Amino acid sequence: MSVILILIIASVLVAAGFLFAFIWSVKKGQFEDDITPGIRMLFDDEKYIEKSHSTNKPK
Repeated sequence: MSVILILIIASVLVAAGFLFAFIWSVKKGQFEDDITPGIRMLFDDEKYIEKSHSTNKPK
């Protein structure tokens, strides 16, 4: 019976930790931009473009 109580207490503490982390991330603005991450892969990476253009210059 004592093992069940220990597991319940541990699970409540873990759940409280996740709840604290979620509330903290919401307050810090982690979930503000929900559109850009879905389309970020469609944008060209400027560093990659500059690097590829600088190596392909005719001599």
